[in-house]
Amino acid sequence: MKDSEHRRAVGQLLLAALCWSLGGLLIKSVDWPPLAVSGGRGLIAALYLTLTARGPLRFTWSPVQLGAAVAYASCTATFVAATKLTTAANAILLQYTAPVWVALLGVWFLGERASRADWLAIGATFGGMLLFFWSAGLQLTGAMGIILGVASGVSFAAMAVLMRRQKDGSPLESIILGNLLAFLIGVPAMIGAPLPSLKGGIALLLLGIVQLGVSYQLYARAVRHVTALEATLIPVIEPILNPVWVALFFGELPGPLAFAGGAIVLAAVTWRALASIRRA
Repeated sequence: MKDSEHRRAVGQLLLAALCWSLGGLLIKSVDWPPLAVSGGRGLIAALYLTLTARGPLRFTWSPVQLGAAVAYASCTATFVAATKLTTAANAILLQYTAPVWVALLGVWFLGERASRADWLAIGATFGGMLLFFWSAGLQLTGAMGIILGVASGVSFAAMAVLMRRQKDGSPLESIILGNLLAFLIGVPAMIGAPLPSLKGGIALLLLGIVQLGVSYQLYARAVRHVTALEATLIPVIEPILNPVWVALFFGELPGPLAFAGGAIVLAAVTWRALASIRRA
């Protein structure tokens, strides 16, 4: 890979994580059931990505393209449901078990073996995240929410691996198909739900356009020039940024342990990103 393209891809992953981090705040602002929120933002994201696509879209309907779409839809739907059924901290922490699954799946499907540095970064990241959320009172409540959070992490890993398999093609089509699939899954819940409030409607638009649309535009471009593990490890600043938005909008400031955990995560991600740039 070209050094300049790799550096740009790392920056795109960080910007995608910034957009994703709005999810917890916005999802809880939409007065709809989980599948309705997932379906509504999926439709908005699909329309946005289709209208802003560069050049003609190429739907090959290949097993890899369809598999990535199913993994994407599963990732987004299970995360929304987990956020509604357990704490936001539980949901996002469990989703970011994805780097471990990618480290295992990447060897089999991509031939991208995790290095010792990768495992050190994964360990440091998980340690920092646990410290961060422990200070916020991490609770093992909501069994179904926890199960769905783990499922979201596995789905995120599968999506990253399958999108990386399309690095010579166009992974954007998988994201559009995945959003349409999330919409179809959410239609029954949307029909049975009342119209969202003005605040909820604005939050839903932001979820579709910014939190999914813009973020996955960046992600689809970046995944061509980074490994599948980098594509899930570098964006782990998202779980740390997520409570930052809550602190800014609701004044819920994290304690000293949270600051320490956040510093560890940021240091691990920064070190891994710089190491990957040097290696490229």
